[in-house]
Amino acid sequence: MKKLSYLVLSALVFTFACGGGGKETAEAEEVVETEPVEEVVEAEPLEETKDIVALAAETDILSTLVAAVQAGELVETLQGEGPFTVFAPTNEAFAALPEGTLDNLLLPENKDQLVAILTYHVVAGKVMSTDLTDGMTAATVNGAEVTITTVDGAKVNGAGVVSADIEASNGIVHVIDAVILPPSE
Repeated sequence: MKKLSYLVLSALVFTFACGGGGKETAEAEEVVETEPVEEVVEAEPLEETKDIVALAAETDILSTLVAAVQAGELVETLQGEGPFTVFAPTNEAFAALPEGTLDNLLLPENKDQLVAILTYHVVAGKVMSTDLTDGMTAATVNGAEVTITTVDGAKVNGAGVVSADIEASNGIVHVIDAVILPPSE
């Protein structure tokens, strides 16, 4: 309604400024009295989905995982096109490892072992929680398989899924409550 009043007022000012009066003003008012103009509302830009590493970096309970991914020099890989499914252990999961294990894994000379463990938490492709079935296995990027169980909640090699289906631009993250270790060779 404000826009319509503004248009009428503008038309009147224009008419008088151009030397019009009386009859022309009435005609101008008639012309202006048309259907109201609909207000154009611009859509807010959609927030861009972050990649797996950026998403984890913004999640306080995954800061240890981020540090491990950096130490293992896997940041670029997990920022790649994917899609990837990452079973992401929480900080508490890393803290539950035997004392000194994490510190030892983060040493440069143990990078290969760290990478083996981290890549055991990654499956190529996008696996949603609705895709999981009891007893299914999935090949990890590490080359070994993990076993999924769904009785009493979804679990990966016994680690419980505490938050599922977190979408990233290059895959899915499922937060788990334990660090899963690849089978010994």
